[in-house]
Amino acid sequence: MIVGFELSEDGRKVASALLYFIGGAVVVGAGMPVHAGESVEGARYLDELVVTGTRSARTVSDTPVRTEVVTQRELERTHARDVAEALENVPGLLLREIHGKAGREVWLQGIDADRVLVLIDGLPMTATTGSAVDVSQLAILDIERIEIVKGAVSAQYGSAAMGGVINVITRDVAPGVRGELAIDGGSYGEQNPSGDEWSPGRYNLRAGVNLGGESLRLRVSGSSQHSDGIDPQPDSWQRPGDEFDRHQFNSRLAWVPAEGHEVYGEVGFYEEESESRYTVATPGPFPNQGKTESVERLRFAVGGDHRPSASAGWFWSLLHEGLADDTEKFNANARFDARKADQQLRQGSLHTELNLNDAHQLMLGADYRYENLEQSVDGETELMGNQARVSRTSRELWVQDSWMPSERWEWVLGFRAQDDSDFGDHYAPKISGRYDLAATGWAQHYIRASWGTGYRVPNLKERYFEFDHSQLGYVVEGQPDLEPESSSNVQLGWGVSFGNVGWLEVSAFLNNIDDLIQTELDAAVTAARPDGVQVFSYSNISKARTRGVETTMGWALASGWEATAGYTYTEAEDRTTGQDLSRRPAHQVQLGLDGPGGISGLSWTARFRAQSSETVDAASGITSPGYGTVDLSLNQRLGEDLRVFAGVDNLANRQRDFDRAGEDFGPVAGRYVYAGITLGFGL
Repeated sequence: MIVGFELSEDGRKVASALLYFIGGAVVVGAGMPVHAGESVEGARYLDELVVTGTRSARTVSDTPVRTEVVTQRELERTHARDVAEALENVPGLLLREIHGKAGREVWLQGIDADRVLVLIDGLPMTATTGSAVDVSQLAILDIERIEIVKGAVSAQYGSAAMGGVINVITRDVAPGVRGELAIDGGSYGEQNPSGDEWSPGRYNLRAGVNLGGESLRLRVSGSSQHSDGIDPQPDSWQRPGDEFDRHQFNSRLAWVPAEGHEVYGEVGFYEEESESRYTVATPGPFPNQGKTESVERLRFAVGGDHRPSASAGWFWSLLHEGLADDTEKFNANARFDARKADQQLRQGSLHTELNLNDAHQLMLGADYRYENLEQSVDGETELMGNQARVSRTSRELWVQDSWMPSERWEWVLGFRAQDDSDFGDHYAPKISGRYDLAATGWAQHYIRASWGTGYRVPNLKERYFEFDHSQLGYVVEGQPDLEPESSSNVQLGWGVSFGNVGWLEVSAFLNNIDDLIQTELDAAVTAARPDGVQVFSYSNISKARTRGVETTMGWALASGWEATAGYTYTEAEDRTTGQDLSRRPAHQVQLGLDGPGGISGLSWTARFRAQSSETVDAASGITSPGYGTVDLSLNQRLGEDLRVFAGVDNLANRQRDFDRAGEDFGPVAGRYVYAGITLGFGL
């Protein structure tokens, strides 16, 4: 067991049983080998096409930019309901709760979510908090796969991609008529807020239809999710897991006038209502308080893909997204702090792709981006200088050359120039390479390496937002004079693939970040206040370093059997103080095993995740204990279009100690038992 893990007795038993089970399955599977010529359902991972790392379609096994994928099969097998759940088993990826919200954000290689870019089909999303995207707001609707590229990719995707990219790829609208309806529900047992362990504490509905003609193709889909929340003590006021309702609608209309040409339009709408309950420690007659939140996101996109020949193509897109996030606090006496935030994001993009010869593929592109922010509380603006609205624009040009000097070598060279309305020019280069070593029998060895720089322009919240929590003893003020953050990233990896049956990859990474934006106490302003309230402001005060090693492997043991494993070691250091960065565990482990159920159409899946302890506060030495969780799922196919499923999340019921608020960051949700059904139809 990894040093720092603190599993309960039940957790240790479950983890040990799962490890022995996986080991036994490997032994059994070794006696049932799959040869290179056989077709294996579980071996498709290496053949998945990915586009994020190079902006062109490559398979996972041969892309020069290391790309990890959550496949459609994985989404189905694990019953993921949103993107947050879909990403839970990705090695080296951390999902963190967003402070004060019923949502989660993504950290990559020890770099937090403010510096990780989330895309939908290559187009950005508005950050829900003004800094980070809440990936639990993306339901599993029409998703074909999710691609993850770690490390600085600002040369490809600009500001905010200095930590990596999460790209959610949706399915094309195919010809024909096809539809699907899925419904599931489950219970948290004794932790249902209703107090009835047999009543459904959460339920989900998802539906979609695809109408594809020869030239016009339409897809419409929607989802609805409800949770009563999670409450270990239903008779008390506090509720650690928020109640929420989430509704999402997506539509896409595609026109295919000729082969190689497509023009599309998309409309998406998201709505969320949530309520949290908590007890404040400050003096006063009303310690029991709560907060309601209402989120609306409206997204429009149009674009075109045009490939007049095999050697040339050009692509364009226009995006408009509006996000409204309103919150209000309450107690038994009154409602207060009615905060309204409105953000807008607009982007226009154009790029061309030219195959100059057998050795060079050249891409040239341009992006224009505009964003604004309005925020008020109780009718008064919260922006610095009493401004009603703040905004910024950027104009960017980028170039990329994929060069294949020989059958074994491939290089990808990229460069981006950005002109920001407030920060002027910035440049980001990147170079990636792959070399195929000599094949050894069935095994194909390769080396991947990359170096690149990243940057992040301070967001509007960090520069202009004034967060007044003086009733709780503090205020956070924006700083208009912030400078952009910058980083350098190096990655080096070795891998081996065995046909399309198995793989093993070891990759080392190093990220150095300069001018890191953090909050610090403004002693002078604090001293000048007569009320003793502490004033914090954003500043470029820190330098940070994250480095480590990631190991992943997968093997199709036999028809219907598949095992995967991942281990990540991370060191994260504040280079200014020499202390550990908070909330970054040194060790992470992911294990997976899929197998047949012994009767026709039945399969099962087991997923084990664990992490070591993590620093909460380096100065005081406070740490959050390590933990491990196990998820089990069953799928039973009853014909081509009908599937029933069931599962248990967090089988060992591992939860944080709620009496150690702010010190234990283990899972909020305990054991969750659920079942559901999926019905498809087609003509």
